[in-house]
Amino acid sequence: MKYMLLVCGDDTADASGMAPVEPWVEEHGVRRGDRLYGHRLRLPDRAVTVRVRDGEVLRTDGPFAETKEYVAGFDVVDCDSLEAAVRIAAAHPVATIGAMEVRPFWDEGLTEDAETAVRRLDAELTEAARARDVDRLTACYAPDVETFGATGREVRSGIGALRKAAEAWFATLTGPVDREVLELRVRPGEGSTFSHALVRIRGTRVSGEPLDRVVRVTTGYRDTGFSWLIAHEHVSVPLEGERS
Repeated sequence: MKYMLLVCGDDTADASGMAPVEPWVEEHGVRRGDRLYGHRLRLPDRAVTVRVRDGEVLRTDGPFAETKEYVAGFDVVDCDSLEAAVRIAAAHPVATIGAMEVRPFWDEGLTEDAETAVRRLDAELTEAARARDVDRLTACYAPDVETFGATGREVRSGIGALRKAAEAWFATLTGPVDREVLELRVRPGEGSTFSHALVRIRGTRVSGEPLDRVVRVTTGYRDTGFSWLIAHEHVSVPLEGERS
């Protein structure tokens, strides 16, 4: 299970005798593999606190609360139990002068793993194409998605541009659109994931001509914390006779 370790510094503590953090990172990140990633944070005087009240965005320079203790960084660990996460936190040098808050991630049983999410989104794209449902299709994408068309001449930024392109494309076709995935390879990652696919698109143009094209699709997905969404999509046409 994954745990977030919030590294809490104390601006009144004397850190001169604190052991360096690098050996802890080496031990738990490289040797043991418990630490997945982490980073230091700037001091609280660089923070910005954001609130929204009655539709108005209220921005305050500085931390959420005035306190001598502050979050100085974070680490994400993956271990078997809370007790194991506590032992890892206790070995962190900052624990000797500040504090380490250990908090489990939201129950992973309620969320999809990366590969399951990718395959679900891909199936949703197939059903959306068959139904020519633009709303259903765009729901699979992040608001700031960037997409690259098969011609390579156009880069579309944002969900609005994607929606307009999808509507224009569906307008050139009549009847259902058949989207057949010939090959799908998923490269799971932490927080982001990529897939590579060969997709066959078949349909009928409004002129009556048949459409039958195989395209290569490279897709980047982002874990929003609640679901996975497509953040990047690049469609290209394979060379003649190429299938992989």
